[in-house]
Amino acid sequence: MIRIEDVHKEYKVEGGKSVNALNGVDLEIGKNEFVCVVGPSGCGKTTLLNIIAGLEPYDSGKVTMHGEDIVGPGPERGVIFQQYALFPWMTVRKNIEYGMKFLRKKTSGAERYSKEEKARMADHYIDMVNLTGFEDSFPKALSGGMKQRVAIARGYAQNPEVLLMDEPFGALDAQTRAQLQEDLLQTWEKEKKTVLFITHDVEEAVLLATRVVIMSARPGQIKEIVDISLPYPRNQATKLDPIFIEHRNYIWDTVYKMYLEIRK
Repeated sequence: MIRIEDVHKEYKVEGGKSVNALNGVDLEIGKNEFVCVVGPSGCGKTTLLNIIAGLEPYDSGKVTMHGEDIVGPGPERGVIFQQYALFPWMTVRKNIEYGMKFLRKKTSGAERYSKEEKARMADHYIDMVNLTGFEDSFPKALSGGMKQRVAIARGYAQNPEVLLMDEPFGALDAQTRAQLQEDLLQTWEKEKKTVLFITHDVEEAVLLATRVVIMSARPGQIKEIVDISLPYPRNQATKLDPIFIEHRNYIWDTVYKMYLEIRK
């Protein structure tokens, strides 16, 4: 579905110097895969996601979806950030419905959804993220975990083929994070979207992913891709599985060795 071929990206920094963020990245992401990307800070994980989202240009290489060049943002790619990016003046329902603003019916190709249809769809996604009863609440009345549930529901409500998630649980406490991980897994199994998920948390990556991409320290390259041989459904108890522990230890050891190299 998505193909990244020999992608390079440099940033200009103060003093006219260049920072090489990505150096020849090659990656393919298949339909309905859940791919997690881990690696040292500054290795280009978020840069890669932004390029796939069409939010950031790259210097050379090729990035395509269904064989078509990605040259900017598009409704087929939804983005969920660590910061919730909710509209504070809109209720939960209105924030989710906003994600449907530019949706058109696939059957007609042009007709937009009616107000009633959008309300029914919003109800579906509100229920999906366990926010029933909070439809008319404003973001200021929600906890961090609830705000992120709204952001995830809004992302799904756009009905993209691909969800690009940049450390969406990074700012949450451990208990809320664990619950949202399980909620996301259940939602993914029901809705079957293709997901690219950026995280610093190796345990989170192994719990969620069909494959874990390990990026090297800057300049970012794909160091290794690990197939996660754990069946779904998964939950927090999966972390006790010997296969989970084996994957976690291997990936953590690989990433930690890169940290040690950086410190030399």
